[in-house]
Amino acid sequence: MPLNIRSEAVNQLAEKLASRVGVSKTEAVRIALTNELERQKSERDTFMERIKRLQDELASYPKTGLEADKAFYDSLNDE
Repeated sequence: MPLNIRSEAVNQLAEKLASRVGVSKTEAVRIALTNELERQKSERDTFMERIKRLQDELASYPKTGLEADKAFYDSLNDE
């Protein structure tokens, strides 16, 4: 299905990238979209790795066996 770019600013960006890379505007748009998708995947993977490290760190703390019930939360507020 064809992509119709109606924004002059986007069209100019596509022309600029195409000129720099020496490809057609269609190829420039494909490159830009591919690069953005890869960047987002990389950021997500990095985020998930950070979350996994935090989860592992939390899991390494010993369990107290204490239950965090209403009385516990009330004690935090000196109630």
